[in-house]
Amino acid sequence: MTTTTDTDTAVRTLHRVFPADQILTDAGSLERYSHDDAEWAEYTAPLAVVLAQSTDDVARVVRWAGEHGVRVVPRGAGTGLSGGANAFPGSVVVSLERMNRVLEVNTDERYAVTQAGVINDALRAEVAKSGLWYPPDPASSAISTIGGNAATNAGGICCVKYGVTRDYVLGLTVVLADGEVVTLGRKTAKGVAGYDLTGLLVGSEGTLGVITEVTVKLLPLSGRDERAVIGFFPSLEAAGTAVAEISRAGIIPAALELIDHTCLVAVDEWQHLGLPGDVDTLLLCRIDERGAAGDELADRVESIFTAAGGTDVERATDPDEITRLFLARRLAYPALERLGPVLTEDICVPRKAVPTMLARIQETTRRHDVTIANIAHAGDGNLHPLIITPVGDEAAKARAKEAFDTIVADCLDLGGTVTGEHGVGLLKLPGLRAELGERVLAMHAAVKNALDPQATLNPGKAF
Repeated sequence: MTTTTDTDTAVRTLHRVFPADQILTDAGSLERYSHDDAEWAEYTAPLAVVLAQSTDDVARVVRWAGEHGVRVVPRGAGTGLSGGANAFPGSVVVSLERMNRVLEVNTDERYAVTQAGVINDALRAEVAKSGLWYPPDPASSAISTIGGNAATNAGGICCVKYGVTRDYVLGLTVVLADGEVVTLGRKTAKGVAGYDLTGLLVGSEGTLGVITEVTVKLLPLSGRDERAVIGFFPSLEAAGTAVAEISRAGIIPAALELIDHTCLVAVDEWQHLGLPGDVDTLLLCRIDERGAAGDELADRVESIFTAAGGTDVERATDPDEITRLFLARRLAYPALERLGPVLTEDICVPRKAVPTMLARIQETTRRHDVTIANIAHAGDGNLHPLIITPVGDEAAKARAKEAFDTIVADCLDLGGTVTGEHGVGLLKLPGLRAELGERVLAMHAAVKNALDPQATLNPGKAF
């Protein structure tokens, strides 16, 4: 690889590869594209931003980077919460936001082929026109891209029953570190030819290749009757007990979400949804089995909520009411950001450990004198303690980082993992290393070295 210390010369050569309207070098743009939504992680302005419009564009960026000793940071919509798209000195950001077309929807075989920059909700809306459904629905589905979802193996609200992104990715088009383009996977319902390289790339956070197209499996849109059970609880621990009991009872809901008092108030003050302001913790359970089977499951959930200490348990069948309640869950993070910088956890613990972990989070709040709001994909043990700090309060930020580390340590102590769906990025590197251990980290390094020996693609992220 030829290295170049004169970055100005390198950027000038980039202008020979792409037209001016595909390259951003002004200070405002470089700042905007220098980080994702995890501003707590380190970042710096890149040399330039390339707005790719095709797989060939991405390949040309990567080849140019190899010739000039420049590192490449792939970026979707910049909604990540771990610093996976944060730029570093001497890097170029390649944005896939303009690659936003759904290329094919196959109703017979129930799959879609989409460019990486397509927004999750846009894909869902497009396939719904054909009576099909793409289940993975991260809370950021209105603004996050399918390519970004694949790069982090994003989860979502309905994933407790229907699975995460990897469960729906059939194939990928990927630009490798040398600029070569490969197609991975298949479009058939089954297939085990060769290593599962598609599965390897999903969740690799742009460190092994740049995903430019994704082939996803779809399900029929019809066949579900939605109803919701809403439980109001006097404490996080009581709500956590209900979550553990639902799992122990063998119930698999279509969603089981937790929202605490701080989140409910923040969302309602912002969006005026009419949410209860006198509730400590709210559990939203969605059941989508049809007919009597669904009603029976809802009855069982109501009984479990009541036995766990739910002070008020209600059932909703009106689609608008159900949408409003789950909208509150989706809006929690941006609502909290209005209160100050948010340091986001993404821990996942065994479901039986949810009440214990929630109690430890409360203890961490007191011990480190921090404000922690709690939302969770509670049904699969994926908790999001959100540590909020006042703007400009450096002492509070230091305490927040200590609280972050404490929560990660408690999660690992309970047999959990440092990230359930957001990815490792930069924020979770210390916790990941504690979780995996030296031998498994060496395996990661071996894979990285095999596919990207010059460390061109997003180095220093994911492991």
